[in-house]
Amino acid sequence: MSARPELAPTSTTPAAGRPTRVRRLVVVAGASVAALAVWAVADPLAGIDLTVRLSGTEQHVGAGAVVAASLVAGFAAWASVALMERLTRRARRIWTVIAVVVLALSLSGPLGAVTTAGTVALACMHLVVAAVLIPGLTVRRRG
Repeated sequence: MSARPELAPTSTTPAAGRPTRVRRLVVVAGASVAALAVWAVADPLAGIDLTVRLSGTEQHVGAGAVVAASLVAGFAAWASVALMERLTRRARRIWTVIAVVVLALSLSGPLGAVTTAGTVALACMHLVVAAVLIPGLTVRRRG
């Protein structure tokens, strides 16, 4: 019978957060790639007009805007997860509720699209970013 060595608590090692940071960075990048993939199918491939009306002016949603918006959302989500982890033992539940509420609110953005197909495509981008970020950044505690 072999004895398994006892692992040191992860919270006391200097690199304890490194695997979590790397995993979360991959999740944020993955959300951005997923949104860009939806954009690529919708705009250049399917030819869907991704123009939105903002304050009376029309603006086309390009690849740069998709990447920038999804990265901002991802890093904001990451920061809020980290804050919840520091403030409460119920970080997973609280953060998930907050993330779902933010998703619901964000879905009002695509309503500014000038076409129905554009509204659907932009909503899909929001949903795919959430589908990557919410499970990917969710806090899981062992024990």
